[in-house]
Amino acid sequence: MTIREMLEEREEMILSPYASLAKNSKGRDVPETECDIRTVYQRDRDRIVHCKAFRRLKDKTQVFLMPEGDHYRTRLTHTLEVSQIARTISKALRLNEDLTEAIALGHDLGHTPFGHAGERALNSVCPFRFKHNEQSVRTVEKLERDGNGLNLTWEVRNGILNHQISRMPDTLEGKIVRLSDKIAYIHHDMDDAVRAGVLTEMDVPADIRAVLGCTPGDRLDAFLHDIITNSTDKNDICMTESVAKAMRDIRTFMFERVYTNPDIKAEEGKAEALVCTLYDYYLHHPDKLPEENRKMADEGESLERCVCDFVGAMTDRFAILTYNELFVPKSWEMI
Repeated sequence: MTIREMLEEREEMILSPYASLAKNSKGRDVPETECDIRTVYQRDRDRIVHCKAFRRLKDKTQVFLMPEGDHYRTRLTHTLEVSQIARTISKALRLNEDLTEAIALGHDLGHTPFGHAGERALNSVCPFRFKHNEQSVRTVEKLERDGNGLNLTWEVRNGILNHQISRMPDTLEGKIVRLSDKIAYIHHDMDDAVRAGVLTEMDVPADIRAVLGCTPGDRLDAFLHDIITNSTDKNDICMTESVAKAMRDIRTFMFERVYTNPDIKAEEGKAEALVCTLYDYYLHHPDKLPEENRKMADEGESLERCVCDFVGAMTDRFAILTYNELFVPKSWEMI
């Protein structure tokens, strides 16, 4: 018996009957020889961590546009916090922690430079819909490994695609990530906003504080305990109505005070214009695209799609450097 087979046997013995067992995965689009050490979900997690799109998350905006402080969150630290919260819930419910981790680590791989500002920009200029969750799936299916994709399992891709609040994954592990994403950004965006002096903890409405507590740690603890307590031995991921309402209310509060705050979002118009300008440039100069993007266009992908792939994959820093290189005049240097 291989180590992988022993791990699969252990999953069957100790995990909940509602867990997604690795040996029962619907598999990959392209069949592969099984690893003798890792389960399919462990392999998916490793492929995500080692891919280029994952590394680029470190230079992509979460909420505060290219913050100068060392302690503000980026898209990468957000991803890691989602993963930790989701793994805690998954382990407590005896669900598949490896699958949960893989979905969490991959859920934002398709995010654009400048966060949701970049996403809005591409969605406004592309002739098709541009959504970061769909682009995350495209990244793992098509863009990574020079157009070959990561060939992830169906369950991981389903969780990545359906992590947004308007959608619902097919596995409990995916449902955990979907909730953990919201818990994470409420938790850390509030913390960053307090650090930035945008609001204080006492600005949080009293009815929300009465349910969730008065500190970031209190809120996180309240969410975790409520989900775990109400989802144990159930084929669903549940919250009590009071905590679910408090989550909706604090999310609304964050949109009003942080996510649409004109002081925080003052530079986003410039960021959106920058992304739109880069899109237009490469649409009219396809010869300037990297070889892998040109190759996809030559193989039948629409040019608009290939330009979105390239611009959407940029980090904040690389997008600004590219814009400056293309559009900002340089000083003449005397010889």
